[in-house]
Amino acid sequence: MELRTVRSAVYLAAGVGVILSIFSALESVYVGLTQVCSFNAFFSCAAVAHSNYTTFLYLPDWLWGLGGFVVIIVVAALAERYPFDPRWAYALVVLTVLAAGFSLYFLYVELALIGAFCIICSSSYAMGFICLGGALSIASRTHEKDPDEEDA
Repeated sequence: MELRTVRSAVYLAAGVGVILSIFSALESVYVGLTQVCSFNAFFSCAAVAHSNYTTFLYLPDWLWGLGGFVVIIVVAALAERYPFDPRWAYALVVLTVLAAGFSLYFLYVELALIGAFCIICSSSYAMGFICLGGALSIASRTHEKDPDEEDA
């Protein structure tokens, strides 16, 4: 897969993650939005959003997602801007590994503690794993010359 395609996938997944995080934030303000993805007692965004488990270190989970995806976009842009400086690519890997870890923790909370599955939240987790895959691919090519870039 071309490096440009991998970068685009990371940007797209992080952008979709931002949108999903904003939707999750709006769900906490507009209760009617939780009904959009609540189908029964198990597949219920409402059950997750209104549980006592939707904060981590006193910040709402959606804020962690929003901030994380914005930082992923910024670090991915820096890794693209400085393709021969591996620090940015490796920072992107570390960041996305942390994001994937948070995602697994939040999924555990949903399933084991709340007993419900939030489709919006899980879609956000999937976007984080797509970013992780892209970050690993980018980091593995940090020393390669991008054939799409021309020497100026």
